[in-house]
Amino acid sequence: MRKKLIYAFCLLLTACENAPFKLTEIQSAASLVTETSLLDSESILLIQRKKQQMVIEMAFARQTTPERAQRLATICFDKTAGTVFMPFDLAEIALAETGGNRLSAHAVSSKGALGVWQLMPQRAKSHGFSPKEMNDDAKCAEAAVLELYTKLYMARGNMERAKKLYCGQGPQADAYMKKIRHIRLEMISEFKRQAEKLAMADTAESGS
Repeated sequence: MRKKLIYAFCLLLTACENAPFKLTEIQSAASLVTETSLLDSESILLIQRKKQQMVIEMAFARQTTPERAQRLATICFDKTAGTVFMPFDLAEIALAETGGNRLSAHAVSSKGALGVWQLMPQRAKSHGFSPKEMNDDAKCAEAAVLELYTKLYMARGNMERAKKLYCGQGPQADAYMKKIRHIRLEMISEFKRQAEKLAMADTAESGS
């Protein structure tokens, strides 16, 4: 059973990395990896991160093209790997910052913030990037992760406050956090819906 589980796990990850997510394509593999008692903590975390990537891609696809949604969701997964952050953390900032601008790499705010994750030029430079590099989604995401680390330190480890500081302070930052919370609730709800669909499919398959 363990060999079968590991095989299914690898199949699921391969499908996730190479194509847009389709529920019907991953149901058979996902039904096996739900038996988390047979997996170590790293594998469980990786499964959770991959599930988040699937939900992020769906959320991004409502704002931009499917191809770009897939690319940005992959970036959220890749750039948070090995950090204290989860893909949702990076995704919700992107949606809050530029979701209304189709998650454009060339988005520029009235104050001069750049890219999908809206880094101010001086903040980008402080993390070793040029302002022009904020048009590169992967580099902008890297800078955003470093910026979020800076804010997390300032917030003494409080993730919600760190995200608020990412925007700034005052009434605008308060409104920003309301937006972040709304985005997070929507993604969590979608995450649960997908989990329920997988569970129902697994139950139906077991009963047949």
